[in-house]
Amino acid sequence: MSILAEKEILDLSVSERIQLAQDIWDSVAKVPESLALTDEEKVEIDRRLDLYHMNPNAGSPWSVVRGRIKNRA
Repeated sequence: MSILAEKEILDLSVSERIQLAQDIWDSVAKVPESLALTDEEKVEIDRRLDLYHMNPNAGSPWSVVRGRIKNRA
């Protein structure tokens, strides 16, 4: 595997850079055990989970959120 230099990355089209970022993220997501959460992150996750359990209907499904985002563009 070759490491791309910053210039090589910036020479890629926007869609190619997006794909590269997605590929990198996918490779990181394959080893979730290597991403330890901080204590602050754990507290925040617990807080959000508690809020969800108190009112599970308060949020919006991803499809609705995505639609709102697309409509703003």
